[in-house]
Amino acid sequence: MALIHFNTQGFDRARDSDIPVLVDFWATWCGPCQMLGPVIEQLAEEYEGKDVVIGKVDVDENPDLAARYGVMSVPTVILFKDGAEVERKVGVMPFDVYAELLDGALS
Repeated sequence: MALIHFNTQGFDRARDSDIPVLVDFWATWCGPCQMLGPVIEQLAEEYEGKDVVIGKVDVDENPDLAARYGVMSVPTVILFKDGAEVERKVGVMPFDVYAELLDGALS
């Protein structure tokens, strides 16, 4: 599954599925978000075909989602499993940090 750009409806559907969902809350004006973008895209490529959804939420286009999850700074990456938040990383992290989260959620 390719990288998904979520709106509220699509996000809620994915979050409530029974597979892990990794979501990057970002903004176009955010320099660190631009640095993280290729990492999230690489994750989507590497985990394609596995039971996981990887997506992005533009906080300016979807402020309701950012507010719902208390996203105060971007980038914030949240891992959901069984509809609940299980992990949160704020700021830019290396690929391996996110891969470890996904691998843990898949095991």
